Amino acid sequence: MKLDIKLYAFLLSVIALMGACQSNSSKKVDNLSPNAHQVVAEEIIQTSKYTYVLVSEDEKGYWIAISKADVNEDGTYFWSVGSEMNNFTSNELKRTFPSIFFVQDFTDQPILEDSESPMPVMGTKPQIREQEGMDIPKAEGGITIAELFADPNSFQGKTVKINGMVVKFLPEIMDRNWVHLQDGTKDGENYDLTITTSAIVKPGEIVTFEGVVVVDKDFGAGYFYNVILEDGVVK
Repeated sequence: MKLDIKLYAFLLSVIALMGACQSNSSKKVDNLSPNAHQVVAEEIIQTSKYTYVLVSEDEKGYWIAISKADVNEDGTYFWSVGSEMNNFTSNELKRTFPSIFFVQDFTDQPILEDSESPMPVMGTKPQIREQEGMDIPKAEGGITIAELFADPNSFQGKTVKINGMVVKFLPEIMDRNWVHLQDGTKDGENYDLTITTSAIVKPGEIVTFEGVVVVDKDFGAGYFYNVILEDGVVK
């Protein structure tokens, strides 16, 4: 029996389509780090500073927010460091997310067991984006970030209080949490202060930290801070 040419062509196209679907499907990476998540981007919303992504993981969907980046719909991505915020409102989107994760290490490369834990941003110059338009009052009896960076040696080893907004939070790295704080003041290009703490805070929160100023802190492996506030406590 002869097979109709049109039917034969149709069957070939169906087989090709099925093969493409299988090749595009996200296969679970076997040797992921225990804290790593493998997700597929289902919906993407771009704003001026952030990218919001609805992702699916193990047939469950949830929202994440990352610094503005190019993300492909149906693309496979990975993350391991983030903090959940409940009832977060984006003023730009005029939308409230019942639950959203602010993710620090969103990547298209698998985060494997042998890979090093993501480190806080370190270096002689801040690499965190400056949050403009802040008008945060100085803590009572405290100092500003500008005052600290203007003369850090005068504060070396001293306990100070600084009021500011949490712009980044990295939990449980090197047995401590890492906070990036800004208050709207700066000395030159120094506007972002890193704090180590056991406290848990969320991006967008206005908090007062009290901690010990350490100058020229070297954690080894090339990770160096000109100024850092250690053992921070939320007052």
